[in-house]
Amino acid sequence: MFHKYYADMHIHIGRDKHNNPVKITASNKLTMTNILKEASRRKGIQLIGIIDSQSPGVQEELYDLMKKGLAKELDDGGVQFEQTTVLLGAEIEIYDENCHGPVHVLIFLPTLEKMGTFTNWLKTKMTNITLSSQRYYGTATELQRKIKELKGLFIPAHVFTPHKSLYGKGVKRSLSEIFDPELIDAIELGLSSDTYMADKLLELHRYPFLSNSDAHSLAKIAREYQVIYMKKPSFKEFILALKNKRGRRIVENYGMDPKLGKYYSTVCRNCYEHVTYLSKQCSNCHSTKIVNGVYDRIAELANSSSTTPKRPPYKYQVPLEYFPKLGPKTMENLLERFQTEMNIIHHVPKTQLEEVLSTNLTNMILSMRKGSLPIKAGGGGKYGRIDLK
Repeated sequence: MFHKYYADMHIHIGRDKHNNPVKITASNKLTMTNILKEASRRKGIQLIGIIDSQSPGVQEELYDLMKKGLAKELDDGGVQFEQTTVLLGAEIEIYDENCHGPVHVLIFLPTLEKMGTFTNWLKTKMTNITLSSQRYYGTATELQRKIKELKGLFIPAHVFTPHKSLYGKGVKRSLSEIFDPELIDAIELGLSSDTYMADKLLELHRYPFLSNSDAHSLAKIAREYQVIYMKKPSFKEFILALKNKRGRRIVENYGMDPKLGKYYSTVCRNCYEHVTYLSKQCSNCHSTKIVNGVYDRIAELANSSSTTPKRPPYKYQVPLEYFPKLGPKTMENLLERFQTEMNIIHHVPKTQLEEVLSTNLTNMILSMRKGSLPIKAGGGGKYGRIDLK
């Protein structure tokens, strides 16, 4: 029987089993066990991607959970903990001779055994296998072929962000400059873009789009996600959904309004004044620290005709932590009453919300569901915000 499942496929590990750092910029509370508990018990996310699973200490923690009977490896791929299945992934930084700048990619493998094999291979291509998003020494196509040899998935990450991404730094115009297009399984959009923006590039029409959180803290899990229609959350079912086969499919993408992202607009990094794309100097403070925005970069690359592929609807949502005056105590009251954040964001009716929240907060959640919250655009590494004026 088919069901709808929430999926966030880009979550980092802050610390491994031995309390050693994995993602340096991530919270110390982002351990495998804490992530699984947060996803299953508070967020209501049934499928997650842990993209630091190449780290041996991360693998050890999963094996420990399995030995204790708290988790189990699925025949169809993935490891199940309570209501959540984790897919084993890695984020890797590619910078081969064809790249104009570093490019981050996500890979996913079906089993712990294959991830262990990949870890051993990656040790010959990487200086520090224990850390997240490390530089890979080899060509992009070599990495693609290795992932396919291991029956895995290859997905360029946050493809439009100005730093360490495919279109932000990696290529002048086309993904074929560094990748084999036939060996790409999906495209991750990133926080500052959406389906409609990405489809302005003709070469992306052939790929499914993923909207993921890129979480560096427990609170950021599921700030972006998708709803997937499949029989159960597993690696095999996820592949079928990406290929839109046998009834499995991505039903909806949920993401923040791109204006809430850190890199939507072209701004001065010093004073955050909006400036013209490709400007060399800020007219306000005269700084030369200009960060080009995703909106302008996509406009530069746009080459699509008016005909775009039929895609799942992309629905704007705002994580509850972004709402002004919704503090930790109120959040705990909401979760105690309504179980998970997904339930609060999508399903709890107005009358029940008003029993816990003020009228203003209730109306903000209802406006968010309609995609009508006013947003002040972010840029230059600074998030946008809800603009209540």
